[in-house]
Amino acid sequence: MNFIKSMDWLANHLDDPNVCIIDCRFSLADAQAGEKAYMEGHIPGAFYAHLDRHLSGEKQQHGGRHPLPNVEDVQAVFQSFGITEQTIVVVYDQGEAMFAGRCWWLLSYLGHSHVYILDGGFQEWANRELPVTKEIPTAKPSYFPVNIQTDWLVSIEEVKEAVASGTSVLIDSRAPERYNGEVEPLDRVPGHIPTAVNYFFQEGLQGTSWKDQQQQIDRFRELDNDQPVIVYCGSGVSATPNIIALKEAGFRNVKLYAGSYSDWSSYEDLPIEKKSER
Repeated sequence: MNFIKSMDWLANHLDDPNVCIIDCRFSLADAQAGEKAYMEGHIPGAFYAHLDRHLSGEKQQHGGRHPLPNVEDVQAVFQSFGITEQTIVVVYDQGEAMFAGRCWWLLSYLGHSHVYILDGGFQEWANRELPVTKEIPTAKPSYFPVNIQTDWLVSIEEVKEAVASGTSVLIDSRAPERYNGEVEPLDRVPGHIPTAVNYFFQEGLQGTSWKDQQQQIDRFRELDNDQPVIVYCGSGVSATPNIIALKEAGFRNVKLYAGSYSDWSSYEDLPIEKKSER
């Protein structure tokens, strides 16, 4: 499997009518920063997808900080970008891979089979002095068929069952200090879901470039790739680069717990651990 497109590939396909580019730049510290950066300059032809407005639903008491959007709403967003089931979609963010990863995961979950992340992100694109524009593209509205891939997602009930039975590996994608419960800037209580092991999502990258397949295989060598894997993070966003990395490494049964730790920790009766599992 390969879910990564190179700078050279995209630079050579900027005028390809069958390619749709989506700019997903975002800052958790400033919800307007990514869109502002997009307006100041983006890859030619790129549409903008905002994490909160387009790639997430409305926050509730439970469900996490970035719940999945309503299917019809996000379908309409992708149709406004002109995406059909034949379109090759390339998504990018500044280079963190987590915001582009969210868009990649959503498109894949909705059944789109030709979606890729741009290796290096906008930072590397700009470093190479490749074309940048302020022009906002328009698209002929399209039909984007939805075919939900139910095996890409788990509910909190399925996570509870995995914790109780040990039949799935739980991967916590957050920084080690949050996994270990040393700090918790966002959620109700520090720590992690019991039985989860920590694989920080940024370890799948070297700077803004993706590690190659063998390096991803080496990262996850302690895991059995025949066992189901459930991946989570704080709010279902930074888990997505680990899902890409696991699939690149040959893991076939990889699911997202979209509510992630922000959902789990919102229930006062659910157990939380702080010690390392690795």
